[in-house]
Amino acid sequence: MFYGAFLASARAQGTSFVPKLKIREIRAVRLRDGFNSRFIRVYTDQGLTGTGETMDTVGAEDIVNSFMGPQLVGRDPLDIEGILFDLWGWKRSTTAGPPSPLFMRGMGGPYLSAISGVEMALWDLAGKAMNVPVYRLLGGRVREKVPVYLHAANPDDAASLIAQTNVKALKIGTDYSPDAWILNKGFDPGKLWGLHLNTAQLDDMVNFVGGFRDKLGKSYDIALECHARYDVETAIQLCHLLEPFRLMWVEEPIPSDDVDAMLRIRNNTHVPIAAGENIYSRFGYREFLEKEALSIIQPDMSKTGGLLEARKIASMAEVYSIPLAPHGVASPLATMAYAHVCATVPNFMILEWTYYLNKQYTSLAEPVTLKDGFLEVSDRPGIGVAINDAAVNERVEPGYNPL
Repeated sequence: MFYGAFLASARAQGTSFVPKLKIREIRAVRLRDGFNSRFIRVYTDQGLTGTGETMDTVGAEDIVNSFMGPQLVGRDPLDIEGILFDLWGWKRSTTAGPPSPLFMRGMGGPYLSAISGVEMALWDLAGKAMNVPVYRLLGGRVREKVPVYLHAANPDDAASLIAQTNVKALKIGTDYSPDAWILNKGFDPGKLWGLHLNTAQLDDMVNFVGGFRDKLGKSYDIALECHARYDVETAIQLCHLLEPFRLMWVEEPIPSDDVDAMLRIRNNTHVPIAAGENIYSRFGYREFLEKEALSIIQPDMSKTGGLLEARKIASMAEVYSIPLAPHGVASPLATMAYAHVCATVPNFMILEWTYYLNKQYTSLAEPVTLKDGFLEVSDRPGIGVAINDAAVNERVEPGYNPL
């Protein structure tokens, strides 16, 4: 096989070299049965491949198959920055047909999610081509393992997760399980977004968070997920009431559309304020960082532009002494890709892993386990975790060519 032969030749020369590769095809698949992940594979003319993942999107897989893939055929897959330069629209890739990428990408959405998945696959391929893990290509490690936090629906679930995994932190949220108990007490029963909590609802939230703190004691950190549900005044009141519980952070108390509103909340509470899964690219983060509107940033590397873009965002945040706690709702493949970036980031804090114990997701890739609450960063070439092609292809929606 070419890959083995080229490595043997490199060793014989006492040095290493990278083959001259060309992209032959880029293929993306969507899975049936409600799976959030979309998998993307880059194929080269010499048989070497790389695999990436994106999620929280509608249509990114079709953008890859019908637009990005054909545009990148024949390109050197190791020119990752150059490919990103063109996909972002700073160089027009076509003179007819679809609009320029500059107009399609905006500041988020399916086009940027597609870029993110393709970019992750290119890093996986580059690491394999150079026989090094991705973190080596991003500047090298400052840590060999990364702390992880999981999700808990109730205090008993939280205690069980800690006993199983030894994680040091958990995230909780009223919508992790049926939440009619709090919504139906509101001024507008059943309303999900733009909520202004009344006194009874605020008391319920305090009791909800307090139940976890009573169960876990002070040895474990707790973060509260709000999923952008509240208005500004409710967010301020809620954060004030929760200050005695010393939360790790309150996440997205309002949507990330208004930097000044987020800053107002941060300036009116001692609770750290976190957000970022719906902030896109370093350009989207710029004003949040300049105004120091967030205590902690949470970029989603599968949506915000990719691994290199997240590394750039982290460097911007480092200037303001703001830590990074990436959003993570992926399979083990992308989770390990995130870990490669986290290993290189001095201001990294903790990584989210939503589906660690969900076999529907973990079965899609090679097994990856936590050790005492930490994810050890793979030393294998590329991302170091392969997807289970049989399991993925079994779930591919009709109309998509399997990987």
